[in-house]
Amino acid sequence: MNDEEKIPFTSHLEELRKRLITCFIAVFIGFVLCYSIKEWLFKILTSPLISIMQPGEKLIFTSLPEAFFVYLKVAFLSGTILAIPIILYQFWMFIAPGLYTEERRHLAPIMVLSVFFFIGGAFFGYYVVFPIGFEFFLSFASDSVRPLLTMREFLSFASLFLLVFGLIFELPLVLVFLVKLGIISIDFLTKNRKYAILLIFIVAAILTPPDVISQTLMAIPMMALYEIGILGARIFVRKKPLEDVPEDTPPERAPEESS
Repeated sequence: MNDEEKIPFTSHLEELRKRLITCFIAVFIGFVLCYSIKEWLFKILTSPLISIMQPGEKLIFTSLPEAFFVYLKVAFLSGTILAIPIILYQFWMFIAPGLYTEERRHLAPIMVLSVFFFIGGAFFGYYVVFPIGFEFFLSFASDSVRPLLTMREFLSFASLFLLVFGLIFELPLVLVFLVKLGIISIDFLTKNRKYAILLIFIVAAILTPPDVISQTLMAIPMMALYEIGILGARIFVRKKPLEDVPEDTPPERAPEESS
């Protein structure tokens, strides 16, 4: 009996190992492909900053291996993004057999939409937040004070910002999912909107540099995403019908008046 119980568990571990190896191979292939165009990828990443820098100003590196490691990180991050479809497919093929049909029907579109929302958040950070934020930070430069920006510091700042904006754009999906599970309700979200706005500004203050511009650029999209989440819950989450009162339930009788 013990052997029969161990066989399914070991087979799951073997399947998990094969799928993890497939994911690692996909990331490695993406890394190799992206490393061959590492300078071009880094140029795209830095273009919002370079476009507003003064003529002649460039990014620098302050140690011999810094540029090499920065290019490695750029290639690895880009290769991982390139391998996301394969990673999601392997993840889905591993968990799908253990799900009910209803669970698969709900989880599959959420996984696909989460990728699009994450990419949308990263694009918003790149095309909207980066130009405004970089221009604000570089506005403190003067004739006697010039910025010396290193490749390592820029990559850390940019990758963190893109990751954060990608994650916060998942907010509508999270809200719809929580309402679908019955953990929270639409009325709860609407009645506590003012507390949600306060929490949004607190989160934005924690995740962004200590300046009003960055906090506002993050808080405003989060408030819009909160409203989109409420709207999505109203559209996609059906209200459960009220249970009918059993027909055999006797009606309440009024107390008889004493004569």
